[in-house]
Amino acid sequence: MKLINKKNKKYTQIYQLFTEEEWTKASKNYNKNISSFFSGKKYEVFIHTDEESIIYLIGLGKSTLQNFEIQQVAVKFSQTQKDKLQTVPTLVLADFLNEKQFEEFVKGLLFGTYSYPFDKKHAFWNPKFEIHFENLSQKKLDIISSKAESLANGQTACQEWLNKPANFKKPDILSLFLKNLAKKYALKYTAFNRKKCEELGLGAYLSVNQGSAYDAAFTIIEYKTTVKNAKTFGLVGKCVLFDTGGISLKNPDNMHYMKSDMGGATAVIGTLIYAAEMKLPVNIIAVLPITDNAISESAFLPSDVITAYNGKTIEVLNTDAEGRMILADGLSYLAKNYKTDLLIDLATLTGSSVRMFGDTCGAMFSNNEELKNLLIKTGDNTNQRVWNLPLWEVWKDDIQSDVADLKNISMKPIGDCIIAAKFLEQFIENHPKWAHLDIAGVAFGSTGYSKEKAATGFGVQLLADLIENYH
Repeated sequence: MKLINKKNKKYTQIYQLFTEEEWTKASKNYNKNISSFFSGKKYEVFIHTDEESIIYLIGLGKSTLQNFEIQQVAVKFSQTQKDKLQTVPTLVLADFLNEKQFEEFVKGLLFGTYSYPFDKKHAFWNPKFEIHFENLSQKKLDIISSKAESLANGQTACQEWLNKPANFKKPDILSLFLKNLAKKYALKYTAFNRKKCEELGLGAYLSVNQGSAYDAAFTIIEYKTTVKNAKTFGLVGKCVLFDTGGISLKNPDNMHYMKSDMGGATAVIGTLIYAAEMKLPVNIIAVLPITDNAISESAFLPSDVITAYNGKTIEVLNTDAEGRMILADGLSYLAKNYKTDLLIDLATLTGSSVRMFGDTCGAMFSNNEELKNLLIKTGDNTNQRVWNLPLWEVWKDDIQSDVADLKNISMKPIGDCIIAAKFLEQFIENHPKWAHLDIAGVAFGSTGYSKEKAATGFGVQLLADLIENYH
């Protein structure tokens, strides 16, 4: 999206932004009847025309609004007006916006162009569309433009992969995409097949993959900067492309939504795209244990005992607790083979986190106060919120097994998201700064672009903001 610091004499399209307070001041300059339809409330849009131009009055709400609310308004505007918008130079009038707020507005316009299947046909991706905004220097506008586009590219890739039907995202299809992504952005790509995973001892990951008709693809993608002494981020994303529950079969009523069980991985993929396009001065090691959780004669069974990568044995009580199995190997492989400043895993892991928080926030667990506070603050800023839950030792009693070191669920009908986090903690190899984000309720839900539940893009802005501003 071209952002240009200028003002022409005439425009056929103008976007004028108002808070409620700004409208109260400005309304006297407009036809008095407009105030019957428009008051600057959040999401209000009034289209005002004369012979030369179409003027969109866009309401932002109270002047105390948070920056992310401007993004929300822009997303909705972009979605709902898409058939009417013209691909012409467009003047944006909003003297009261600061640089960060204007950036949120531009991001929102681009995020709102997403619908499945994604193409860049929306007016805002057309080269003829320009935004003219006099209040910021051209240099600042260029930075905002590249940030917004890079983030939109990351977030739309995240949404696209999560929304794809199961038969359009088999392991080999995703692997090919990741290989091409690595080529495009000069990332280092490594993938271990079943044979290599057996040699390495990735037993917890393989237990889930053994029932699949598709070969294993335990994938590592590395983004490296040339900047010396840069921070290194370890990211692990749960990548179950479709989850039947395995032998512990899920209820069929909503099983079609299980194409969304790779929400952790798609957030990581979107973040990699953003980091690479922005050439962020950081290193990222991303581990994506790719598989489906299928039912076949070779699928793992309840009561199997598995040896994980770090040598711990796991009694499988429920094959639908497969996410924590593949994450266990993902975490310990990353922690043992790479030195990272932060270790974060993201997963659409438990129904328990959905029952607790619905679609308001993700459940967060961490062994580090500083990281906890940082994630909460970043979540509040980006409106991709997380809430801290305990990792008390008392929960460890619930995953003690008679026949192995651990069992993969507790048989109690309570606190499964905490049990899962406590289980994962046994595989971080004493990493001092680890966080686990259970995003089952927030990665896939109600959106402005779909009738049914669909991908929200949760996690991309959270991680991008965290990584970009981490010191």
